[in-house]
Amino acid sequence: MAKTAIIGSGIGGLATAIRLAVKGHEVHVYEANAYPGGKLAEIQQEGFRFDAGPSLFTLPSLVDELFVLAGKNPSDYFEYQKLDEVCRYFWDDGQRLTVTSDIQKFDADVCETFGENKGAVVEYLKQSAFKYESLNALFLQSSLHKLSTWISKDAFKGYLNLSKMGIFGTLHQSNRKTFLSDKMVQLFDRYATYNGSDPYQTPATMGIIPHLEYNIGAFFPKNGMISIPKSIYKLGIDLGVQFHFNNKVKEIKIEKEKVTGVVANEGFVPFENVVSNMDVTLTYRKLMPKEKAPNKILNQEKSGSGLIFYWGIKNDFSELGLHNIFFSNNYEAEFKSQFSEGKIYEDPTVYVNITSKIEQKDAPEGQENWFVLINAPSDKGQNWDEIIKETRENVIKKLSRVLKVDFKSLIVCEDILDPRRIQSRTSSSQGALYGNSSNNKFAAFLRHPNFSKKIQNLYFVGGSVHPGGGIPLALSSAKITSDFLA
Repeated sequence: MAKTAIIGSGIGGLATAIRLAVKGHEVHVYEANAYPGGKLAEIQQEGFRFDAGPSLFTLPSLVDELFVLAGKNPSDYFEYQKLDEVCRYFWDDGQRLTVTSDIQKFDADVCETFGENKGAVVEYLKQSAFKYESLNALFLQSSLHKLSTWISKDAFKGYLNLSKMGIFGTLHQSNRKTFLSDKMVQLFDRYATYNGSDPYQTPATMGIIPHLEYNIGAFFPKNGMISIPKSIYKLGIDLGVQFHFNNKVKEIKIEKEKVTGVVANEGFVPFENVVSNMDVTLTYRKLMPKEKAPNKILNQEKSGSGLIFYWGIKNDFSELGLHNIFFSNNYEAEFKSQFSEGKIYEDPTVYVNITSKIEQKDAPEGQENWFVLINAPSDKGQNWDEIIKETRENVIKKLSRVLKVDFKSLIVCEDILDPRRIQSRTSSSQGALYGNSSNNKFAAFLRHPNFSKKIQNLYFVGGSVHPGGGIPLALSSAKITSDFLA
């Protein structure tokens, strides 16, 4: 029985723990925090509960797969529902759009509201599905760092359709060619933010993302997003995985280019394999400072981060749903501010997630729990205290203007998460939410592999390595990584 250490209990680390336990490994998970989940955490304050991290749940089958793999019934651990409504969109000029899971209705609504051509949305989502089906097995389910991947049947399928994948144009250019309305272009440009990118730079390949949300569906876990790591953690306990919380790994020990173990609170602990779910940049810089690092990869531009306000609101807004977007009046200027100037734009796009719309116990009766996310640059030493103060005022003004209410007076409690705190709490380099940036047509090929090419029995998993960030990709990363371990 191989003895394997996993550093970090983010979603990728948890999923890897399950897969290796099923294979018969003796798995030990070391976590610096007192809880599992990494960015998938929660905050409770004055009767309000907030999911602290990711708020959109897609591809639930990837979570179910872990329970099935372990011979368990997924519903005994984890329950979720498909959403009839995907998102509500708001613009400063008073226009609003509620998008449902019914694609034909979505198409008809944008024809009526924005004067789009009939069938434009249907065709866009059809192409999104085609891109996903062409690239999924090659880019998302396989290692790009093994020759066998590139000579596989899936690879040749990808080669044949390469010209249709949008690699050589940007997402914004693709959306501009597809839609007549600036607002519809903006709506689909938004999907670049799902991996912390800029639609004016990231390749049109990112047009695969809407496929997950519309063609497959958006979902909501019972008891909120926090139930995802909690359920996988419980499965891990049932499978004999040993978790070591409040136990920060200080060093990965290496002798003769081979892993020998880790140094944790109790000192050196020998292991045959080590899997790091910690950000790959910080894994090299902090846990293996004497080893030669792949600096070309580690020094790439980081993805975007986020500034999040957790607000308890003493009001019930019937015009809002679970997912809500209040768009900026100048999207291009907003992304330029974020990625070129390292700032948050004065008129930012505001995402509001209100889980109490479904889980009423998440807020006191007649009140709501607002998770308010603004896209932010990664931390490069900016004056965050000043940025937070200015952005808070700008967001409150925007919400007051669009909702026609004195919003500031409705805030009864508050917590804040910014790039500095994201880095300190989750060991994410510069507080980037998705590792390296995808503002490059070669970004998919430039991520660190799920294994070390120089150090035997050292592996990597999670959003900072292949295939990328976000819950679905972190779960895919776990499958790729665990397949390398016998």
